[in-house]
Amino acid sequence: MSHSISRRTVLRGGAMLGAAALVSKPASAFAAPPRPMPDSPIRLGIASYTFRKFDQAHLIDFMHQLKTPYLNLKDVHLPMKPLDQVAPRAAEYRAAGFKLTAAGTITFNKDDDDDMRAKFEYVKAAGIPLIVGAPTHEVLPRLEKFIKQYNIRVGIHNHGPEDKNFPSPFDVLAAVKNMDPRIGCCIDVGHTMRTGTDPVEAIRKAGPRLFDIHMKDLAQARVKESQVAVGEGLMPVRDIFRTLIDIRYPGQVDLEYEIHEDDPMPGVVESFAYMRGVLAGMGYKA
Repeated sequence: MSHSISRRTVLRGGAMLGAAALVSKPASAFAAPPRPMPDSPIRLGIASYTFRKFDQAHLIDFMHQLKTPYLNLKDVHLPMKPLDQVAPRAAEYRAAGFKLTAAGTITFNKDDDDDMRAKFEYVKAAGIPLIVGAPTHEVLPRLEKFIKQYNIRVGIHNHGPEDKNFPSPFDVLAAVKNMDPRIGCCIDVGHTMRTGTDPVEAIRKAGPRLFDIHMKDLAQARVKESQVAVGEGLMPVRDIFRTLIDIRYPGQVDLEYEIHEDDPMPGVVESFAYMRGVLAGMGYKA
């Protein structure tokens, strides 16, 4: 018997080895490339009250680290006076790449034209379309008059059980239901939870009257001092996001991290990472 190997045998063997190599490749090698994730319909921003112990330069740096352009400015970072400096200061934030989505919280506790006009002039000078407001019931008719005059929306911020005017979003909705559609809610989900109100239900019922969300988390539902980084507590973040998407909410979800005021960034970073992780789990690019 000849021990020589013919060319045909070599070729046949090579073909079989090639086929075996193809079969041994994982199936993923032949799968279609994954579709890119759609952009998130949830826009994560910051309520600058979070950084109330820091100046404008630090706020801008923190915002860049967080990679979000959406900024709800408190007057500690955009002073109301002098009025002629408001527009230039606001322009500095825009030049840094930010979208100024809201101003506040701004208190309206005087039923007085001059007091109210000064605050609307401030927001107008800043070019900001929304006031996060803390009015009393008594000033609402006058507030509605200025909303119509300036065409600036007001989202009333609920402040929980200690708030004598608007502890829950349901108190806001009851008060404004027959008023101009440009007055509505800024729902603070933490303060909402502390009143025993389901934040998800409040969001759904607010519907088109919902202008802004202030996000926080609580380790104990009724305890203000139990605030933790978002994701460490009881807040139903995924259900909140799903409901906002369902109602086609056009605004922002602004983290308002009120603890560790001298060193908030670790908790803020953790909160953003968790919220972005929730959105990624829902199939969105955050």
